[in-house]
Amino acid sequence: MFRTALRNVLAHKARLLMTVLAVMLGVAFVSGTLVFTDTLGNALRNQSAKSYDDVAVAVTTYADQRDEKTSGITAATLEKIQGLDGVGTATGRVSGFAGVADPDGRLIGNGWSNTGGNYFPGKNGKDSAYTFVDGTGPAAADRIALDKETAKKGEYHVGDRVRVATNGPVKEYVLSGVFTTEDGAVNAGGSLVLFDTEVAQKLYLKPGVFQDANVSAAPGASAEKLLAEVKPLLPKDAQAKTGQALADQQAKDIEAGLSGLNGMLLAFAGIALFVGVFLIANTFTMLVAQRTKELALMRAVGASRRQVKRSVLLEAAVVGVVASVIGFAIGLALAIGLRSAMGLFGGKIPAGPLIVSPTAVLAAFGVGVLITVLAAWLPARRAAKIPPVAAMSSVHATATVKSLVVRNSIGAVLTLLGGAAIVAGASKSGSSGRTVIAVGAFLTLIGVIVLIPLLSRPVIALVRPLLKRLFGVSGKLAAQNAVRNPRRTGATASALAIGLTLVTGISVLGVTLGQAVDRMTTDNIKADYMVSMASGGPLDESALTALRKADGVSAISPQQATSLEIKGDYHSASAVSPGDVQQLFTLPAVSGSLDALGKGEIAVDKKTAKSNGWKTGDTLRVKFDDEKKGELKVGAVFEGNEMLSPILVPKNVADAHGGMSYIREIWLKTDGGATEANEQALVKALGDNPGMSIMDRQDIRDMFGGSVNLAMNIMYGLLAMALIIAVLGVVNTLAMSVFERQQEIGMLRAIGLDRGRVKRMIRLEAVVISLFGAVVGVVLGMFLGWAIGQTLSSEIPEYALVIPWDRIAVFLVLAGIVGVLAALWPARSAAKLNMLTAIKTE
Repeated sequence: MFRTALRNVLAHKARLLMTVLAVMLGVAFVSGTLVFTDTLGNALRNQSAKSYDDVAVAVTTYADQRDEKTSGITAATLEKIQGLDGVGTATGRVSGFAGVADPDGRLIGNGWSNTGGNYFPGKNGKDSAYTFVDGTGPAAADRIALDKETAKKGEYHVGDRVRVATNGPVKEYVLSGVFTTEDGAVNAGGSLVLFDTEVAQKLYLKPGVFQDANVSAAPGASAEKLLAEVKPLLPKDAQAKTGQALADQQAKDIEAGLSGLNGMLLAFAGIALFVGVFLIANTFTMLVAQRTKELALMRAVGASRRQVKRSVLLEAAVVGVVASVIGFAIGLALAIGLRSAMGLFGGKIPAGPLIVSPTAVLAAFGVGVLITVLAAWLPARRAAKIPPVAAMSSVHATATVKSLVVRNSIGAVLTLLGGAAIVAGASKSGSSGRTVIAVGAFLTLIGVIVLIPLLSRPVIALVRPLLKRLFGVSGKLAAQNAVRNPRRTGATASALAIGLTLVTGISVLGVTLGQAVDRMTTDNIKADYMVSMASGGPLDESALTALRKADGVSAISPQQATSLEIKGDYHSASAVSPGDVQQLFTLPAVSGSLDALGKGEIAVDKKTAKSNGWKTGDTLRVKFDDEKKGELKVGAVFEGNEMLSPILVPKNVADAHGGMSYIREIWLKTDGGATEANEQALVKALGDNPGMSIMDRQDIRDMFGGSVNLAMNIMYGLLAMALIIAVLGVVNTLAMSVFERQQEIGMLRAIGLDRGRVKRMIRLEAVVISLFGAVVGVVLGMFLGWAIGQTLSSEIPEYALVIPWDRIAVFLVLAGIVGVLAALWPARSAAKLNMLTAIKTE
């Protein structure tokens, strides 16, 4: 039976090609994902471990320039650590944001990973953390050193003057050296600027104080013993661990961070394989149907049912192995491609070998072979049931009424249960509702897939008169062929339906969220510009002072973070400029007036006021950030604004109690609106600071909506593989259908149907099947998009369901085009059949 199975595979190479392609794509995605994440994880772990090679004990504090409660590590403490027996060196570190301008004044790097630190030379005059390829470390207040990649991007050489932005005004420094580093920020596409230690301390903390310290051990000294001796010398807010413990923790963190990426990519691989199941099952169903006489003859000459079943499953296993081998090779190429692609997007993966783990190999081959065999199980079972008497007939027995009733009943129950679960999940909010929806979606998809053969007849019957009227005999025959074998049509349409369900659901959700975000910015913002730090950190007070003096500024207010403790509960608040804030944001008053801010009173949004029982005129006992107590009067209750905190406090009140201000953004309105001249005036006022971002209203929309669009595009790209497999399914179905109907096509040619109308018939059949699957997918996708959106509606104030009819129309048109393209080869094959040879075909 093995020889028979192998002979059948070799005899039907062309017919099994589509199955091989489907499995191959799925396996490639699985293996590529596992190899890529293993390689990335190994490289990052090695990099992390390397950074702790010479560290026996690492000390970490949360010292912050804006928080006087945190003490940090003083120079005196560092000297005490250095004096301990067994300590090799004790190195102090301090860091913060530092952005380097390129020759055109633009920021090099992505902002959040642009860092600055201190150069801490040891007794030999070198800092062991950095290897210089040119020049030396900074040894004076006006000197800096740059990492090699940043120097290359900025075209800087030793001796050049470099403009560097920190949280304060931009300054120029002389480049003293260029170094290489394994710093994670640089590998993430950022930059690293090294300052003289005293300069870095003044910039990021305070003179003579470090945030962190690394302690190396003298030869023979124990890291655990050093840890025990270092701990008593540290301030209360400091944490100390051995370098090995930190390296192990970072390895776990890296693994946890990559698990999300791994899971997402594998989920899409699973979708592709799920779609591939229908193609594989369809292929083997048709192969079994075409070999009815052959299989029946085998039964007649003594083969048992088990042997026939085993023969078909062996064919599937051979196909699975071949597809897995090819798919695994493509997966390796995919992993290498993903690694290179990260470099194109600014990320840099540390050097390291390609990791091909046994797990990746076993998973790839296990998935490929198992999916293929499982998909072929039902066709194999049907093959085993073929009675020997069928060898006398060329027509395979049709499904019994009982089997169809059972199938449709199961499909109806699954669909109803799934639909009920989706509706139930939609009534809940948050992740719990989405979990219920996911279960319901799975049941619904399975149920609809089971019911699709039943649905195909009435749905296609609706378009049959139109096809006949527009395309005559070709249209009529195409509609009849599409419903002649409902199971085959259903299996083919199911693959497209799954892909379109996901694509449509993502589109509905993405467009809805995108428009909600757009309305949020449009309805809530009156300002022309928003100024913020590219790093996402706080702005210095000097930036607000400079912008107040800029030409054309008519209104300006910071969005300064503060908090108020009221009756034991902490409430976040925004310190704003009275009088100007109303011109910059939409703040309709429910009661009172926002002008009360100018009198030292506060304004509270409606939701917060209602939940706490506050109203205009109430006096609240509050505790400020500096622990001082006082009273504040509620001067107004306003409709909430997503850009501001629930409580608005006059800036002068917050400054009197807040110490160092934390200004998240500065909002401005300018004479004449957002113009190039006004933007240049703001840039000039900020001293051409590359570390500061100036956004107009459209930029703000793009910033908030960009993540939604990026996520949608990634989803579309990943789902494209599932749709490619679905297209292969249409091609495969039509090709085998043409093969089965050679005699029929020959008869049609003999009675006058010319080659052009034969081609048209096959193309129309493909279009009908494709559009049928697309319509089912679009309807399910809109239902799922609505349900998931309902779980998000409470979290997004401006949420309102939007059906992107233009995109849905494009999906349906593309489905029709897919049908036409998929039919090119089968239609050409059908038209080229010799009518006399075809009529004689059994």
